[in-house]
Amino acid sequence: MGPLPAVSNVLPVREYLLVALTAAVVTFLLVGLVRALAFRIGAVAYPRSRDVHVKPMPRMGGLAMYGGVLGGMLLAHQLPVLRSAFDFSYDPYAVIVGGGVIVLVGVLDDRFELDSLTKLAGQVTAAGILVLFGLQWLLFWVPWGDDGEGTGSLLSLDQNQGAILSVLLAVTMVNAMNFVDGLDGLAAGIGLIAATATCVFSIGLLSNNGGDVGAYPPALIAATLAGACLGFLPHNFNPARIFMGDSGSMLIGLMLAASTISASGKINYESVRAEDVLGLLSPLVVVAAVLFVPMLDLLMAVVRRTRRGESPFSADKMHLHHRLLEIGHSQRRAVLLIYLWAGVLAFGAVALTIFDVAVVAWCFGIALLLALLVSAIPRLREVRRS
Repeated sequence: MGPLPAVSNVLPVREYLLVALTAAVVTFLLVGLVRALAFRIGAVAYPRSRDVHVKPMPRMGGLAMYGGVLGGMLLAHQLPVLRSAFDFSYDPYAVIVGGGVIVLVGVLDDRFELDSLTKLAGQVTAAGILVLFGLQWLLFWVPWGDDGEGTGSLLSLDQNQGAILSVLLAVTMVNAMNFVDGLDGLAAGIGLIAATATCVFSIGLLSNNGGDVGAYPPALIAATLAGACLGFLPHNFNPARIFMGDSGSMLIGLMLAASTISASGKINYESVRAEDVLGLLSPLVVVAAVLFVPMLDLLMAVVRRTRRGESPFSADKMHLHHRLLEIGHSQRRAVLLIYLWAGVLAFGAVALTIFDVAVVAWCFGIALLLALLVSAIPRLREVRRS
């Protein structure tokens, strides 16, 4: 795509905020149209034994979110500062095309309830589109192979290895977000928290790279996703008026994977101190923290279902949010608790890569203790009563 221009010392934070706000407004305004369309074509979720809603609810909210993402991307393309993200990288185009494919698959599933293999094929196709546009993980820092200098070494993956790793990461994130979408506002809130944390982390990378425009795309992808989730949340928080459906949850997972993979290629490994292992592993740390809650839910569901001899994709009512309901939390409180856990983990990991580790560790520990205490309140009340 041609040589990169000179770096800028001014970070485009206001531009990213404007893009996120635009994505939020467009999404918010489109939800009404999508809701009417969902009722018209029959993309409606009727209550089942494992569901917590009690009346038919329109799905396909992901279509409005994708419209918000497109709106944010279009504005970014017109802003002189952020235009470089398109001129010198294919990453935004990869998200637009791959996101369109995953939303199409999700819309079909919201209407016709596709079988698991068909959905998986659609997910792999969307992830493959990211790879075809060059969005793949090709470089890892590892703590060995340093020839005694204590600096570690870089593990370089070839195109095939990088492609396989990137597709696996994207498909895993897509299914993790799909699994966690079980209560009003849950997936949208976790997506907002994860995308915001990833955006902050990416802006930190941009600052470390001296404003190099080559590091613009990951923050742009995360900002548009955060805006789309923010714009959808007022319609989806309890009591919800529309569900995002698979079209929305899978879009969130794919865009989180895309922003993470994009950010992984923007780390200046030469400028990171050898003893700063956390900084070298920061992409993996942030990914693990951002998706800890949905990934834990996904892992527990797979283990639980395979032990019963069922398909890992079969549905049940034993997800983390269902367990919070069982111990006495209301729907709203259960969702807010998961927000709290996701926020503590995601922003705690990002803070560790930016601020003093000792201070952040103390704050992180206190926040975790508070989250654990709040989560256990119903159990503590039962113990006191008994």
